[in-house]
Amino acid sequence: MFFKGLQDKFKVKSGQRFLQEEMERPQTPVKRDQGITRVGCIVDLDNFVDGERFYELIDDFSLRPNAIKIIGYKRDFDNTSPYAIQIFSDKDLGWKGDIENGYVLEFLGREYDLLINYYEDDNLMLKLLSIRTPARLKVGFSALDPKFNDLILNTPFKDFNLFKSELKKYLKVLNEI
Repeated sequence: MFFKGLQDKFKVKSGQRFLQEEMERPQTPVKRDQGITRVGCIVDLDNFVDGERFYELIDDFSLRPNAIKIIGYKRDFDNTSPYAIQIFSDKDLGWKGDIENGYVLEFLGREYDLLINYYEDDNLMLKLLSIRTPARLKVGFSALDPKFNDLILNTPFKDFNLFKSELKKYLKVLNEI
């Protein structure tokens, strides 16, 4: 038990070191055409429980039904609880910033036109997934370090409708939709 706690502590240190190195390294741009055809969403389900609402973007942006990929984070995840979206947790942290979860590997295996970082908390797991996800345009909240997002929306976290309308407005300005 003692060794497990010590190992977890070292994994966190290793993940923080990897995150710092990745933030200092220049990001390689994703070579995808302009326009939004694939959307990835990283959602903090501890603070925003209605992660399925991101599927509303299919109608708002006139996307194909399988164009949105949502992955949720829960600090303490019970494998027996049913969730409509795929989940990862703190238990999935591996060495050197790896997230050892099949859903995460599937999420990272795709390139996105738009990545929505729907979280405000300073959480290592969410940041690691965000920095590793290949996306042409990353959108999030002002509470995060600006290095994680290209477009920062200053809307209340719980007001998804306002977030969605502001996102649509700015994507129109950027000629993405």
